Amino acid sequence: MLSTIDLRGRALTSRELRDILPRAAVDVAAAVATVAPILADVRARGAAAVLEYGERFDGVVPPSLRVTDAALADALEGLDPTVREALNEAIARVRAFHEATVPPGVSVELAPGATVSQRWIPVERVGLYVPGGLAVYPSSVVMNVVAAQSAGVSSIAIASPPQGAFAGQVHPTILAACAMLGVTEVYAAGGAQAIALLAYGAAASTSAASTGAAIDPVDVITGPGNVYVAAAKRLVNGTVGIDAEAGPTEIAVIADSTGTAEYIAADLLSQAEHDPMAGSVLITDSADLADAVETILLRRVDETRHLARAKEALGGRQSAIVLTSGIDQSIEVANAYAAEHLEIHTANAADVAARITNAGAIFVGEHSPVPLGDYLAGSNHVLPTGGTARFASGLGVTSFLRAVSVIDYSEAALAAVGDKVIALANAEDLPAHGEAIRARTVPR
Repeated sequence: MLSTIDLRGRALTSRELRDILPRAAVDVAAAVATVAPILADVRARGAAAVLEYGERFDGVVPPSLRVTDAALADALEGLDPTVREALNEAIARVRAFHEATVPPGVSVELAPGATVSQRWIPVERVGLYVPGGLAVYPSSVVMNVVAAQSAGVSSIAIASPPQGAFAGQVHPTILAACAMLGVTEVYAAGGAQAIALLAYGAAASTSAASTGAAIDPVDVITGPGNVYVAAAKRLVNGTVGIDAEAGPTEIAVIADSTGTAEYIAADLLSQAEHDPMAGSVLITDSADLADAVETILLRRVDETRHLARAKEALGGRQSAIVLTSGIDQSIEVANAYAAEHLEIHTANAADVAARITNAGAIFVGEHSPVPLGDYLAGSNHVLPTGGTARFASGLGVTSFLRAVSVIDYSEAALAAVGDKVIALANAEDLPAHGEAIRARTVPR
């Protein structure tokens, strides 16, 4: 099922490793041509265009574009109590972690009367996208909303696709999660048209199925989605801020001979059930462990509910067993791969984790599996994919914050450095810069 890449005895550069390691083929650039006219149409026609595209792509028209307060209340009332209890626990843990990660302001006195400070200011309004394709993701509501709320964002709008199975309404579990978090502005819109709605807003409309009231554009859009959502986010980036262009989910596992094959196989399968393009990669210096994991996977995949998509994912070009010469090469491979989720099943797992430089999130030891992070670990599960963990971070409070410098110099403090500012301004042939200093420091 899983292909094998044998790197034993081979010394490869980081670039060579990135070229040889498995990865899903996602062509966001090609999708841009498809979604660009949709974005332009929504920008021009607003809610009416959003509803038309929803009918075309989702095969359904919602009873109203904006979900009513009654629908939110009904969804919460009908939520399975065990799911509600689990969501409450997830919210509490995610909130505790994210509130602790809000960066403090700093103030530095560089000289008497010369102070530079930095403040973190939340954006005013955010749009959060919650996908609704092969699975339902109330956990994504939690991750996006709690991070924004912890940052101090005051206005939150959520968009999620209308569901034919629920008479055109957003999935009730999504709505219940919104209600639990106090989010009342929810739109039954999916795909590129939802991203356009959030980015550009919409004028007031008299259509029975639209919102009636105008929709204000947001400052930042976050949340995962398919390739068309990613393409739409690429196009609106600059008009608004975005978190990332999320690709298919992926897991890599570093393991040695001490790893438990049953656990590793279960974790590889847990990501494969997301999507036919999901990536599951085992990096190990133990051929015996690799064989054992493969054997267990063959059994487990036949027993899983989402058999077809899991088999396609595990058999695709994005999934593989990578055989290495030892733990040093395994770490080198993991850093080149830069996984969204990286599990470590080795002796001295914490020491190995300390040597990882590229990963969206690191799960240390056999009792810290990725599904824990998906729901209840307290960390955020919206993470960089496709190798972008080399330079990008997962969603967090700083996704919704701006760092603003505050410069406060007294007359004496400016005079003390005025000549140096003038010298640099003249060196750059910007004499008016120097004159702005001279006007304050040299009497006329």
